[in-house]
Amino acid sequence: MDIKQSLEKLFSLHTLGIKLGLDNIREFLDHIGNPQNSLKAFHIAGSNGKGSTSAFIASTLMEAGYKVGLYTSPHFVRFNERIIINGKYIEDEFIADFLNRHIEFIDKYKLTFFEVTTALAFEYFKTNKVDYAVIETGLGGRLDATNVLNPLACIITSISLEHTNILGDKISQIAFEKGEIIKPKTKVFIGKLSDIAEEVIEKKCNEVKAKLFRLEDYIIEKNDIVELYTEEIELQDWEIPLKGKFQRYNAALAVLAVTKTLDIDEPRIVYDGIKNVIKNTLIQGRYEYIRRQPYILLDSAHNPDGLKVFLDEFRYERKNYKKTSVLFSALKDKDIDSMIKLLKTHFDEYYITEINYERAEKLNDLKKRFDNNNIETVTITDKRKFLSEFLKGDKNNCLVVTGSMYLLGEIKSIIEEL
Repeated sequence: MDIKQSLEKLFSLHTLGIKLGLDNIREFLDHIGNPQNSLKAFHIAGSNGKGSTSAFIASTLMEAGYKVGLYTSPHFVRFNERIIINGKYIEDEFIADFLNRHIEFIDKYKLTFFEVTTALAFEYFKTNKVDYAVIETGLGGRLDATNVLNPLACIITSISLEHTNILGDKISQIAFEKGEIIKPKTKVFIGKLSDIAEEVIEKKCNEVKAKLFRLEDYIIEKNDIVELYTEEIELQDWEIPLKGKFQRYNAALAVLAVTKTLDIDEPRIVYDGIKNVIKNTLIQGRYEYIRRQPYILLDSAHNPDGLKVFLDEFRYERKNYKKTSVLFSALKDKDIDSMIKLLKTHFDEYYITEINYERAEKLNDLKKRFDNNNIETVTITDKRKFLSEFLKGDKNNCLVVTGSMYLLGEIKSIIEEL
């Protein structure tokens, strides 16, 4: 198979859906030589902020002179975005070769897309002898395919209600699922969690004798300013290219994890790691303008907590535009109704569409949800035509695209071709 055929095969595995459990991935990893056992890893879970925190960790390690593998999901435009080393995507040839060598095993054991992709990332990082691997969980933690690692550090960014049909409908249940990435005697770093969630994580740490570090014990907040103080580093007037106060929490958590795990105490490394995060890791979709005049703004908010954070930030900019519109869609296992309630009154126009993904909420069902909240919507079935017309409109208008990273990827792909 060439790269086109390999990716077609890989994407076809989506039809197998999500299979939570570690038996398949462990058998596959054993089959390919257990590359994960050679990785010095930072393992990141969380409802929001795990992608950004992973990027800040990787960028800081790169500025310290290390060769760093970064595994995140989903991708926006190209599959290769999921697996990078020092800012360079995995090569097409490596992907095709991996699929060709293991296709019989993949078919025989009916491995899922995420299981194969995770194993591919581990083998790529081992083959290229990375110094450190930064690994983001896919869904949850306990039964996530990445949870075969014995990491140097575990990071839990935030915990809110999500994937309730899979992870449970209580914060304590979701905290338990995410906390299961914690391994014996590792260092554990948590962002600002609720008391209930923190209690669950602390209990897990005590059970396995892991050392717990709370971000709140190391930061001082002054309005929109977040300062970090540890024995190793002081983070005060720092430049951050990702917009929003919540990104300062993500960056501070990343710095705390890196400095406490590796005893890095050089201020320049930390400051440059934060400042150069986009260049170093190619991170996308975090309050990202992909066009200006007229403006198209992408944000990867995919649950109520994430959307609230985005809207709190966007309200300061809304007055700068003649008209603001939102294009929204979501996966059906998200808390869509709560997200819709948050969107109400924030925009002049509401557009809805359907994501080309098996877990996507159907367009008719999405419209009913907006109708139930007395929000008038326009349904978009031809995204390319819609975007083309928007770009020909008033230069002072702004279109926000949010609700799912999968939607952002579709929109970004179209915009790159227009």
